[in-house]
Amino acid sequence: MANVIEVAGLTKRFGSLTAVDDVSFSVERGAIFGLLGKNGAGKTTTVEILEGYQSPDQGRVQVLGVDPKKGGGAWKDRIGLVLQDSDFDPLHTVTETVKLFAGFFSHPRSVAETLELVGLSDKASTRIGRLSGGQRRRVDVALGIIGSPELLFLDEPTTGFDPSARREFWTMLEGLRSAGTSILLTTHYMEEAQHLCDRIAILAAGRIVAEGTSTSLIALAGATTLRFSVVDGLDVGTLSREAGIEFNVQGEVASATLANAQAELLRLLQYVERAGIELVDFEVVRPTLDDVFLDVTGDPE
Repeated sequence: MANVIEVAGLTKRFGSLTAVDDVSFSVERGAIFGLLGKNGAGKTTTVEILEGYQSPDQGRVQVLGVDPKKGGGAWKDRIGLVLQDSDFDPLHTVTETVKLFAGFFSHPRSVAETLELVGLSDKASTRIGRLSGGQRRRVDVALGIIGSPELLFLDEPTTGFDPSARREFWTMLEGLRSAGTSILLTTHYMEEAQHLCDRIAILAAGRIVAEGTSTSLIALAGATTLRFSVVDGLDVGTLSREAGIEFNVQGEVASATLANAQAELLRLLQYVERAGIELVDFEVVRPTLDDVFLDVTGDPE
């Protein structure tokens, strides 16, 4: 499968600051690739280079087979952009704004289809200035997909969305991917990246510090944890011996970290079933992408 983005040894400096430091990655056609990192990690600079707004100091960049700085009108016709901030005429309606941008592309979607995709059909005749922040963000996304792009750049697209709207937007992106659109996504929402992205790269101080599928990255965060309440009549020592798991009791909660989660969990469940033991408030806690992010960047967003 051909790659829509190829980045090798990308470096960008601003004076004494190295914003992007020897970054390499690729994005397969038809995939959603997540680029994550704290503010100042180099995400925006990397994306601006891919979009042709910045020139690298070193390295090789190919987007849809073209050096972005040399991309002409035909190349731009194949990509869609959703920037962090946009500024539209507040007196224009949603339909007028989207229709205006549709004229910039050779094979645009219909305005009605685009508004339906982003959940703005009922706001088609509303002036931009009367929209909420989340609705304006949906207009941004509409302008990014109106040209039926092969490759879509989404820079924190769901900022300002409520949880329900965010889930609807995810469904829309999955539909675009199924239709063959390749997507590069930056987001501060780890759940969003974990749900959507086929591969993820995490940036810190301008360098990629972790890359892989969400499953492979989560495996870096450590083992599975078991927890349950210690109730009257439960002998945790016997449970530890019979299940072969060393449980640590703190207050009224017993917990254990599993090195081989599947085998150890199976052994525990088989024993408690035979012994007729009910584990109260039993839970299996898996690491999340948030845990990975904190581990490799050293700080929360």
